[in-house]
Amino acid sequence: MYSRGIDGLLLRLELIQQARSTLDLQYYIFHGDESGRLVTEALNEAAQRGVRVRILVDDGETEKGDEQLFALAGHENVEIRVFNPWHYRGHNSFLRGTEYLLGKSRLDYRMHNKLFIADGAIAIIGGRNIGDQYFQVDPESQFADEDVLVTGPAVPELAYTFERFWNSHLAIPAKALLPHESTNRYAAERLAARATTPLKTKNAAADFQGNLDAGLPLAGVLAGTAPLSWAQGEVASDSPDKGKRIAAGERVSGLLYGPVAKAIRDTQSELLMVTPYLVPTDDELKLLQERHAANTHVRILTTSLEASNDALAQAGYMHYRVPLLESGVELHELRARPENPRGTGQSQRLSRYGNYSLHAKLLVFDRSGLYVGSMNYDQRSRRLNTENGMIIHSSELAAQAARRFAALTQLEDSYTVTLQQDLSGDPPQLEWHTVRDGQPLVLHSEPARSAWEKFEVDFLKLFPIDSEL
Repeated sequence: MYSRGIDGLLLRLELIQQARSTLDLQYYIFHGDESGRLVTEALNEAAQRGVRVRILVDDGETEKGDEQLFALAGHENVEIRVFNPWHYRGHNSFLRGTEYLLGKSRLDYRMHNKLFIADGAIAIIGGRNIGDQYFQVDPESQFADEDVLVTGPAVPELAYTFERFWNSHLAIPAKALLPHESTNRYAAERLAARATTPLKTKNAAADFQGNLDAGLPLAGVLAGTAPLSWAQGEVASDSPDKGKRIAAGERVSGLLYGPVAKAIRDTQSELLMVTPYLVPTDDELKLLQERHAANTHVRILTTSLEASNDALAQAGYMHYRVPLLESGVELHELRARPENPRGTGQSQRLSRYGNYSLHAKLLVFDRSGLYVGSMNYDQRSRRLNTENGMIIHSSELAAQAARRFAALTQLEDSYTVTLQQDLSGDPPQLEWHTVRDGQPLVLHSEPARSAWEKFEVDFLKLFPIDSEL
């Protein structure tokens, strides 16, 4: 498992450099920032070597500049498809928002999967998208996340899930969506002449270029010198037509209420959960409450308001804190400025800058197995997104994930949320316990970056929007 964001970028670049036959990429977000441009240029070089490249991207959260990726489609060895695309291809927020409102029933359905497969032999799966925030090289915004490098029998299973999405009627060729000049061979030639200087990455980690030149960390894996955990793994993936079947009124369990829910139910002593967004359905909430009632210690790490980048999701989450705490669940919220970088995945250089937030999606079952993938514990992952991941039956990897959980939930890095009962009979009040500059601190109001941020989520809480989150 790879917790350092910069290692996630290095692994992908090195796998692209080493590829000899095929590269298949499936991502919810593929930004056109420094990291995205580096990956794009590496893919172009692979295509020039004769490697067949296929890229499937979602269209839900594209930003200006992300279209740089589509120049790759001008190369004869590259094909790009867009999952459930907008008709409007620009970045005017009013026009985009108008199309969303008019076509909400279709456009609400998104492909949230993250998957990278090289030569049909090695795969990367986890929570990271392609972008500076996810690889923790952006000094203004960094996400804690996790990658797993996969080889062996699970890779063909992951490749099968990619093929299902690639061949879906919702996967539209980029050349059918974009102007010819954006995806023709001249666009590919201009891309081939581009060379992005890795300024952010070098600033984030002094060893970036040296490790890239040496092929690390991948070289250690290929040479057999890096420690690997050999274990059985179970691929867990939604089908690309999940949304259509739900809209038709069919009972579709989705990823959560398949193997992941079974793994939660089978947990006997301790369930650790890391989820950026915590907006459970009624039965998902009940699932956690039943585990605690069965004497399973349920511990959750999610995002604090001050670290959140999604006010809507944070407003939805606030409805569930009291029920979770009253049922005995232990609840932690990640701080925007961790004081101890251990476990954060950040480089020491960036640990004092920007906003730190949570993006990893992990479940640890009795420290004998774990889930890692794209699925949040929220209603959007249940009904409105497709998700993927793996359940890995490994006490070694489970222990590694548990150590990271322990590091991120230390009081220097997060808040422990508790209920303070009021003897007057009023509803219980929330408290946030943390340590700042070595001193214990108890807060009786929501930690936030500003009074406006508090007002915004308090206002959004008034609306029945949980099913969209």
